[in-house]
Amino acid sequence: KSCQKPVDKYIEYDPVIILINAILCKAQAYRHILFNTKINIHGKLCIFCLLCEAYLRWLQLQDSSQNTDPDDLIRYAKEWDFYKMFGIASLEQTSFLLGIFITLWWMRPEMLKTKSDFVLLLKALLLSSYGKLLLIPAVIWEHDYTPLCLVFIKVFVLISNSQAIRVTLNLNRMLPWLAIIFGLILENGVVWLFQKMGWDV
Repeated sequence: KSCQKPVDKYIEYDPVIILINAILCKAQAYRHILFNTKINIHGKLCIFCLLCEAYLRWLQLQDSSQNTDPDDLIRYAKEWDFYKMFGIASLEQTSFLLGIFITLWWMRPEMLKTKSDFVLLLKALLLSSYGKLLLIPAVIWEHDYTPLCLVFIKVFVLISNSQAIRVTLNLNRMLPWLAIIFGLILENGVVWLFQKMGWDV
């Protein structure tokens, strides 16, 4: 009221500019998307990202590209492998998010007092995982640098998650990264458990 200017400058910006600034991980762009827009695609985005991850893992299975005879019964087993990869990706994502919530609740319990605080943070984390959509072009344009591209995609998603936590809970940079590290430890624990059980992850 005192300066007679909008608090959120992105209200006046074109959606393409907002998207570019979100890709550049600018905190104010994240704040605008999370608090001043009515985006309600976090659930669909999460499912789509999990499908992309499951498809990538399914392609990386040793036997997924061998026999392509449509009459072969192995084809149906391969479909089950895809569903198994989707289930594993879902469990890993859940354990990652659970690790983040446990860390934040343990370090700053006053930040996550109500159910709406948890829901807002969950939405922010799911929306900030949009970088996983880059898995599609990485798989389509497969080349010698694909493993390096996948590492960059993972790092980009983690940076986006960090910004989402920071903006949602109004924290400094250190605590979101601590939560993400603990989430990664829990996620890798689940991967290790699956490998111990003899599943391809």
